[in-house]
Formats: sequence, structure tokens, C-alpha cells
Amino acid sequence: MKTDIQIAQEATLKPIREIAEGLNLTENDWEPYGHTKAKLSDKLLDKLQDRENGKVVLVTSINPTPAGEGKSTVTVGLGQALNRIGKQTVIALREPSLGPVMGIKGGAAGGGYSQVLPMEDINLHFTGDLHAITSANNALSAILDNHIHQGNDLQIDTRQVMWKRVMDINDRALRKIVIGLGGTLQGVPREDGFNITVASEIMAILCLASSLEDLKKRISKIVVAYNHSNEPVTVKDLKAEGALTVLLKDAIKPNLVQTIENTPAIIHGGPFANIAHGCNSVMATKIAEKLGDFVVTEGGFGADLGAEKFLDIKTRAGDIDTDAVVIVATVRALKQHGGMKLDDLKEENVERLEAGMSNLEKHVETINEFGLPFVVAINKFPTDTKAETDFIEKWCAERNIDVALTDIHAKGGAGGEELAHTLVKKIETGENNFKRMYEVTDSIPDKVRAIAQKVYGAKDVEFSAEAQKQIEAFEKHGWDDLPICMAKTQYSLSDDPTKLGRPEGFTIHVREFSPSVGAGFLVALTGKMLTMPGLPKKPSALNMDVTEEGKIIGLF
Repeated sequence: MKTDIQIAQEATLKPIREIAEGLNLTENDWEPYGHTKAKLSDKLLDKLQDRENGKVVLVTSINPTPAGEGKSTVTVGLGQALNRIGKQTVIALREPSLGPVMGIKGGAAGGGYSQVLPMEDINLHFTGDLHAITSANNALSAILDNHIHQGNDLQIDTRQVMWKRVMDINDRALRKIVIGLGGTLQGVPREDGFNITVASEIMAILCLASSLEDLKKRISKIVVAYNHSNEPVTVKDLKAEGALTVLLKDAIKPNLVQTIENTPAIIHGGPFANIAHGCNSVMATKIAEKLGDFVVTEGGFGADLGAEKFLDIKTRAGDIDTDAVVIVATVRALKQHGGMKLDDLKEENVERLEAGMSNLEKHVETINEFGLPFVVAINKFPTDTKAETDFIEKWCAERNIDVALTDIHAKGGAGGEELAHTLVKKIETGENNFKRMYEVTDSIPDKVRAIAQKVYGAKDVEFSAEAQKQIEAFEKHGWDDLPICMAKTQYSLSDDPTKLGRPEGFTIHVREFSPSVGAGFLVALTGKMLTMPGLPKKPSALNMDVTEEGKIIGLF
């Protein structure tokens, strides 16, 4: 089969004007970014507010493995399939980060014949949203350090500066740095560090803001440091919210593109789900709700991360109703969760597959706990055998779980029609008794325990001395009524990435908290989770090149 980029470059795209017109948008509702991309107006949601909402479908998965699950591919393929069966559908996805694109994980534009296009643009610079977020984040760093250098009227304790610089690439050498060296003219020396752009609170704010005004209001609440009296110092105190909003005035506008089958797709925002909240923007999803009968969106990584945060954080912030969930599973990943080595996954092994089904079982239990109707989608790979896919279907049937075998990578929307029909029927006949894992009024420890025990299956939670001290401070500052965003490895239900399958009797270790008051949640960092990843020994970037004609090669 051809590579993803070969398939993408051979596809015939419609002018973006035709995609916009197909959604009944006027020229005032969008502005072109070239021939195949557009920015939607940040006022469009106000214009559409009286329209009935479409059905929102959340695509999630089992815990990912290096074998790959294809969650974004299923999201795109399902959107195409729903359109094929007569349901006007709009896809809502996150923007890829250069970190995984240039690193090891890959892009986020789908794959095979279920891609959003132009995939090269989307996976690289796109419309510049991530660069704008990087600029805004680092402008705040510059303003903060300049304030300290110019007399420090706010009495900021340089030992308690929380705000870090960011860049949109994995660079482990910048995790911990010292700035301000070189004498009195170069600033005040202090420890600092870099996060990856998608972990910036400004990214989270962009994705949870409902308007430009709300964006500025949230930015003003960002806590950048503490003063010598241990009181928080905010962006509002620095009088910087206006300047930062100026840098984001275009980035807040959602991006309109299309799939390989010309299904409209809105791609906007890209917070990681292991270190941030892992969902595309509220504005993009709510606009898609108004433009389509169905919206297919996704939460990053497994249901323990992206789905939990979508349902406990994003739907609260955006007042979004979720109609159904799709849980993506693959034979390959389930075999690895069952103890099979990565190099052996092409071989048939129903025994290892059966052992790995415990991981799928836990995610099914989690979605049941949320009270939402769901369908399991088996994302078919060429190496899967009939005995293996039959086993998963039988396992689901024995538990009265709706399941559909999909072949959307090779066949596009046509390979997802069974899933589309099954999903529509489930929405029409299934019970929706949605409830969240916790109330925001619960204590911080109780909210963390609810996620750890109900979603991860943990026995208990252990808070470090530093975390306990932070909880007391957060309660004093009135932040204890915010939702929790868990920063945890994506590879395991636990905080230990080596514990695959369904580990039992484990403890989640919260080493520290980070207040994202502007975004509206508290981040709990568990295990050894890093907010600036590193590149692998042989990063994907080494395979990329551009021809004399300007054609990109080696990008997946």
C-alpha cells in the first residue's frame, strides 16, 4: 500500500470555498489561507447560536502502544462514513505538534484513505496557531523577566517563578536552564526551563475560551509566580493580558479544511493529553455542532486520559452534551497489552490477544461509569487474522457490547459504514445517563482519588509532601473548586509506563501540582511525567526532505 503522504499528494481537493459553501457559510464567515485552508470567524458561533445542535461523538481508545491504534484515522474515517450513509457530518480534531511529528509518534492528520488534507501543511506550520501560542507564551516570559530587572515592583520571589518558556519541538536540553547570566545589564539570574508549546497554559486557554473576550479574561488570571509574601502574581498584575491577546487574535479562529473524501473538518488547538487536557478547542467543537447533524471529535490517547478530560473538563467549560463514545481497539495493541513483544505482533496469537483484553475491558467500564452509550471499533490492520478479529467480536457479543470491524485506513469511509450504522442505532436506542467522575466542589484529594480509582483502577493515591503543601495553599487562594487535569503516562493505566494490560493494586503518586487558573483547572503531575519530551535516538525528522520542486517526502 502507498504511504500516507503519497496518498495525500495524489488526492483531489476541492477549493476551500466549496467546502465552506457546502456548510452554508457566507464569505463573511471565513477567510482563505491559500486554496485549501481557511480561518473561520471568531464571531461565527454567535451567528449560529439559534441553530439546533448536532450529535457529538467522542472517539477514544485503549491505552496506546508503539504498535499504534489509529484513533485519529478512525475519527476521520467515521466522519466520512457517516456522510456516506446520509448524515451531514463535520469532523473536529486537534492540530499536530512538531514535537511528535519530528520525533517518534507521528502526526495527527489520520492515515491511509482517512486523512485530513493538506496533510503536509496540517502536520507542519498549518496556519501558524502553534507559533502564535509560542510567541504569546514567550512574550509573557520576557515581560515577566523585564519587570523583575526593572525594579520588581510586585516583589516577585525569583525562586518561585512558575511560568516557563516554550518551544514546539522536543528538546530535553532545555528542560532546566539558568537565565540572566552575564552581568547586571543581562537581567536577574534565576533558574528557568522550557515546556513544549502544547503544554503551555495559553494553549489550554485557547482551547477552552468561548470568545476573544473570554480569552483575554482567562489570560489575565494566569498565575506566573509568587511574591515574597507567598501571594500569587498574575498576568493582570503585570498588565500584559492585552498584548498577549493581540498575539492570539487570529489563532483563536478555528481552521477549516477537508478530508480525502471532501468531508469538512475543523482543526483547532492541540494540547497533549498526557500533560495537558488533550482536546481540540471548545469553539471548534461548538461550531461543528451547529454546522453538522453529527460531530466526530477525539480525545488524546486512551479513555483514561483524553476521554476523561473531555468529559470532566471540556464539557464543563463548553457546556457540551456528548451523545456517544467510540472506543478504538486494535489486535496488535491488545496483543502487546497481553505480553507479546513488539517485534512478534505480526504473528497470530489469540492467547496473547485474550490476555490483553483486560485493557479494553477497563476502558469499557470507564465509559459505562460515565453513563454514555458506546461502540467498540476494531481498527483493522493488514496483519490481523480472521481468528483474531473474530475473537474480539465474540468477546464483545458475550458481554452485550456493540462492536464493528472497520477498515478505514485502506478503504476510507466505505470501510467504516458498519461502524457508522452501528453508532447511529446506538445513539437512537441506547440510554444516555451521563454523569461526571466528581463534583468540582469535592476536595482536591477526593477529585484526584475519584479519577485514579474509578478511571485508572488504582488502589490509592499518594501525595508527596510538596503536593500536600500545595493543596493547602490552593485552598487558601480559593482554587480548590477547579477540575483536575492529570498528567500521567499514556502507556499504562497506572503512572508506570511499563505496567501494560490492566494492572491491579497500584498506587498513583502525585509529586506536585501546577495551577492553571486561567485555563480553569489544576494539573496533578504523577510519576515521572515530563512537560518537555525528548527526541528518540533516530527521530522521524531524519527521514524528511524536500525535492527541488518543493515536494515534501518522508513525512509518514
